[in-house]
Amino acid sequence: MQETQKSTGSIPSYALVTAAYNEEKIIEKTIQSIVAQTHPPKKWIIVSDGSTDRTDEIVDKYIGKYSFIELLRITEDHPRNFTAQVNAINLGFSRLKAMESDFIANLDADITLDENYFESLLETFSQDPGLGMAGGYIYEEQHGEFRSRPGNSSSSVAHAVQMFRRECLELLGGYAPFSWGGTDTHAGVCLRMAGWRVESIPGLKAYHHRPTGQSFGSLRYRFKGGLMDHYFGTHPLFEIVKVIRRLGAKPYVIGGLVRLAGYIWGFCSGAKREVPPEYIRFSREEQMHKLLSFLHLQSSAPPGKGYSRQQ
Repeated sequence: MQETQKSTGSIPSYALVTAAYNEEKIIEKTIQSIVAQTHPPKKWIIVSDGSTDRTDEIVDKYIGKYSFIELLRITEDHPRNFTAQVNAINLGFSRLKAMESDFIANLDADITLDENYFESLLETFSQDPGLGMAGGYIYEEQHGEFRSRPGNSSSSVAHAVQMFRRECLELLGGYAPFSWGGTDTHAGVCLRMAGWRVESIPGLKAYHHRPTGQSFGSLRYRFKGGLMDHYFGTHPLFEIVKVIRRLGAKPYVIGGLVRLAGYIWGFCSGAKREVPPEYIRFSREEQMHKLLSFLHLQSSAPPGKGYSRQQ
């Protein structure tokens, strides 16, 4: 057993869940970055969702060295989509219910982290008892180096690295499955509605080794992203500004226009919203506040009830 417990002091405990499907090219790098953490997880459940390549074999190799790693296999046939990923993650979450840990995180199988990532993240949580969910910024390779992804925002946390206070994950009941992604957005809004803070920390880097949307086709991914915004009731003005800000990202111009087309198609087709009216009202209030702040027409302090949790 090569496992070594590094210095943890009074740092809270945490557990990880990773959903993996045919990740043989990347998952070993992900595992190596976790076992090298200065504060390793109490448990890490890797859910192999019907993998047919060497994913399971690679994970098995590390299970013999690190007792906190557990492989959970899903063998039944099912469609390969975002819902499948959410179901796999939720299955992993369910296996952690009986285990004591202060924090639980989702970690995508194509992410690597600096060795002090989780120690630093947990210190941030310890300093702010009102922080319910947090994570680092996503960095993707561009022109031979990792650069901050254009969609990074300090007010939201990417699905790939979302860490929850245990009581917040229990409040959510796990991730909610939707027609096309959006579980990360939904989790963040729901926690803010309950009075918790959500924050992405620029100084913490999460290296993403597969460009966003690559598995689904770049333009299809953007169209579905616009459709998802309709499902979630995104304010039209906020959607337009979002599209304008992304016109400079590849595929240039057309990518943003295709996303807008998805949003308009959802609106014109009368596609049913996938969230309740109170969610839409709260989300739109946040969006308009961000838009007015961006235009320097309003202070940066968020208004109204539900934006900060009273301790």
